[in-house]
Amino acid sequence: MRKTFWNGVLPAITTPFNADGSVDHAFLDKHVGLMIEAGSSGIVPLGSLGETATLTRDEKKAILQTLVKTLRASGNQDAAVVPGVAALSTAEAVDFAKMAKQVGCGGLMVLPPYVYTSDWREMKHHVSQVIAATDLPCMLYNNPIAYKTDFLPPQVAELAREYPNLVAIKESSADIRRIAAIKSLIGSRLHILVGVDDIIVEGIAAGATGWVAGLVNAFPRESVVLFDMARAGKWHELEPLYHWFLPLLKLDTVPKFVQLIKLVQQHVGMGSAAVRAPRMVLVGDELADAERIIKHAISTMPKFPA
Repeated sequence: MRKTFWNGVLPAITTPFNADGSVDHAFLDKHVGLMIEAGSSGIVPLGSLGETATLTRDEKKAILQTLVKTLRASGNQDAAVVPGVAALSTAEAVDFAKMAKQVGCGGLMVLPPYVYTSDWREMKHHVSQVIAATDLPCMLYNNPIAYKTDFLPPQVAELAREYPNLVAIKESSADIRRIAAIKSLIGSRLHILVGVDDIIVEGIAAGATGWVAGLVNAFPRESVVLFDMARAGKWHELEPLYHWFLPLLKLDTVPKFVQLIKLVQQHVGMGSAAVRAPRMVLVGDELADAERIIKHAISTMPKFPA
């Protein structure tokens, strides 16, 4: 089973839109090519940052087809498309997982069901059905802040014992102690990926092996360099880059993170701020405050290793 792509930076890519609101596949192809060229180990589309809840099934399938084609053309045999599996019903999630494998995805990011939040018995049944739907390697997505379902370390360990193709977890609880807790129960059985941008260095220090990143959409090379330096234990050397990057990374941790990250992309010439309703582009003081942070970061970007 391929594992290498879990040990790196996996951009949680945004979904680009044309002026008429349709998905911009030409830009998507170019954007993902730049992510891979910068050193990303895989691509995670159709997550929260990808506005997956606003996309139709046909749009999602077309996005995956574009991404699979782009990665194959890149010549990077180790990189993989790892889409988020987010659905209202278990049957819908299982159907999507099977479709993702059919179009050539290399893994799955498995979310709890949208809207409905219940107990461990029901949440375990949902994610288990998705994990078991294919033989693709799966990454459980734990984000109790956004999805109101918290997969606790003993529950994660239980799933890992029962399902061999559950090979990773995206940990977005923002509790750095979770990494040590998971490792204490199952050792290196799972790849642990940081899912909150502004604790990436701390997460790597605690034992995480990968990063499902947001601001990488605007700063791909800087993100990969920061990750690589952290994995190498170059704590002193990475401080200037991390301190510069932190105000931007924190934009990934607030309710309007999609609008904010797309705005950063627009400012650095790597995308458009266009979002799909119910989201709306930032205006007024919100826009001014965000642009102040972005423009300061652009004007003070430090030098970093090539």
